[in-house]
Amino acid sequence: MCITDITKDGEKMILEIDFNSDEAIYIQLRNQIIIGIATESIRDGDPLPSVRQMADHIGINMHTVNKAYSVLKQEGYVKLDRRKGAVISLDVDKIQVLDEMRKDLSVVIARGICKNISCEEVHQLVDELFCFFVKEPRED
Repeated sequence: MCITDITKDGEKMILEIDFNSDEAIYIQLRNQIIIGIATESIRDGDPLPSVRQMADHIGINMHTVNKAYSVLKQEGYVKLDRRKGAVISLDVDKIQVLDEMRKDLSVVIARGICKNISCEEVHQLVDELFCFFVKEPRED
């Protein structure tokens, strides 16, 4: 596992890349950037490191970073500008996002049901994770 930080405007963004994971590195990088946005480590309008800088910092191929940035662009998280590079730009289509979440969560919940995870445990986990990202105190 590679836990690395990239400095952006004096602040550090932690990236956790597991080189032994079955999950593709570009997907891990994409996910880490999305988590950075959700936790406000990265904000709308912030530039990401260049493809070359990110690849060198993590120790991966530039094509892998380019693929992660392209996926983030397709999903509405970044805009790619020839002069500025990849810049966080949240193109929000709430209905589309809710549909995507429903699709993703349906598989995760089905897996949990197969392993005897209760509805209450799912709700507790979702509340815990949501509060982690939005920094709200939980109401128990």
